[in-house]
Amino acid sequence: MNTLAHTGPGPWVLFFPLVWAAVILTVVTVLRRTGWMRARRGRGPGPAYDEQSPIALLGHRFAAGEIDEDEYWRRLTVLEEQFGRAAGPKGRAT
Repeated sequence: MNTLAHTGPGPWVLFFPLVWAAVILTVVTVLRRTGWMRARRGRGPGPAYDEQSPIALLGHRFAAGEIDEDEYWRRLTVLEEQFGRAAGPKGRAT
């Protein structure tokens, strides 16, 4: 006669849900660190301009006082059209 009473699956029943939880947590962590989810939701940073991009150089010239505000907005509108960004009034990106 068997004296061991089998009343259920035992503690191993928690193993598989914990493995799946660890896999899902790992995937979400990797995706968040790479910025994939933020960019997909549209919450990521805007276009990254390096210091040598035309828009960054234009901003530096405006900040240094080499060009006035009207010339800045006129040139920025042209640059945004060239790079394909939607422009609102006065060339500001919408």
